[in-house]
Amino acid sequence: MAGSIGSLAAVTAPTTTSAPVESPAYRKLRLRVGGGLVFMAILHVLIPKQFTKIIPKALAAPRFWNLAAGAAEGAAGALLLSSDPQKQKAGGALATATFIGVYPANINMALKAGKPTNPAAIAAWLRLPMQFPMIASGIRLAKGDGR
Repeated sequence: MAGSIGSLAAVTAPTTTSAPVESPAYRKLRLRVGGGLVFMAILHVLIPKQFTKIIPKALAAPRFWNLAAGAAEGAAGALLLSSDPQKQKAGGALATATFIGVYPANINMALKAGKPTNPAAIAAWLRLPMQFPMIASGIRLAKGDGR
């Protein structure tokens, strides 16, 4: 009888499987992207005109799109800063979708800036290819690569 109780206890005992430990480089990436997204979400609320003016007119309702982008960035950032690996992956997926979703506004900003002949216009045009490493980082975080 004692043997069967021991066996039952062994079968019903909770298992403690921990998530793989993330590498220092992966952790740094996750915290940098997550923190940056939370920071940008705050800026969407504090200085909305900087964002509403670059939203393509064809989308209409620039205030709505600004707040939607800010909410997506805040949610993605918060998920990435979570201690739960599954939430972190969801944050990476949402970050990827957000980076892709705001790309039309970045294109519009570059077009409005005109030819890259002054520092502001150069920055607007250089921002476009810089989105691709951000998208790649989001994909990496969504996959959980680095654990």
